[in-house]
Amino acid sequence: MSPKPNDAPPPLPAPLSVPVADSHTHLDMQSGTVEEGLAKAASVGVTTVVQVGCDIKGSRWAAETAAAHQNVHAAVALHPNEAPRIVHGDPGGTSQPPGAGGGRSRQGAREAGGDAALDDALAEIDRLAALEQVRAVGETGLDFFRTGPEGIAAQEASFRAHIEIAKRHGKALVIHDRDAHTDVLRILAEEGAPERTVFHCYSGDADMARVCADAGYYMSFAGNVTFKNAQPLRDALAVAPLELVLVETDAPFLTPAPYRGRPNAPYLIPVTVRAMAVVRGIDEDAMAKAIAANTARAFGY
Repeated sequence: MSPKPNDAPPPLPAPLSVPVADSHTHLDMQSGTVEEGLAKAASVGVTTVVQVGCDIKGSRWAAETAAAHQNVHAAVALHPNEAPRIVHGDPGGTSQPPGAGGGRSRQGAREAGGDAALDDALAEIDRLAALEQVRAVGETGLDFFRTGPEGIAAQEASFRAHIEIAKRHGKALVIHDRDAHTDVLRILAEEGAPERTVFHCYSGDADMARVCADAGYYMSFAGNVTFKNAQPLRDALAVAPLELVLVETDAPFLTPAPYRGRPNAPYLIPVTVRAMAVVRGIDEDAMAKAIAANTARAFGY
């Protein structure tokens, strides 16, 4: 049976002349092998990816994959929605967010056991964060879209612990911030953010971009910056300092226009880079050169 048009992978874009990195992807949730995905990405100038784990299984997989591939770097963490699931349990998996990494092990259902279970999971993230190929701790943060008030305490405790782990190991911190801008910024200020902090899939407006810029936080823009209703994101991109701007897919999610709704993958980064260059009023080579340097600096490779 042939795939429906909207299920078919988008075509290869024209290659970038200046190689760039996909600062946030989930290879474990994409079709095909890792090798195939990396080769397809490299063929259009996306030569480096940051593979992000969101639970214990996914974080271990990220570390193993980065160890096996020189052009893959790992980030490890418990996703904000994973923390309350571990503490309270979620047998149906109903709070599992898109992009939550690692084969969806229903970790929380098996490990529900209060704060002690969360501490055990964080200890494993701490162990993984010490590995050389693990360049970041994340995605961590707060998500008030999928987790209700009963999960906030677990999310906040987990977020604070991840900040401490990142600082102790000298790793970047990758932030997941959904409907929680004020509280994410507050906790970063209270704890003291790591030297390198990245807002993954930046979702704030121009005013928040100025706040992030003042704090030296990197802002990573995904395919949704190309969506028709995303003018606030484009306004934020327009005012963000160029040296703090990254690009990502968050694949298989957030496929850029005109392919919205179809499977995303690192090879589609050029589509977003070109759209970002238009917003910034610079040519795509200048945009790509800045992104490449910024990503290497943010993740320390």
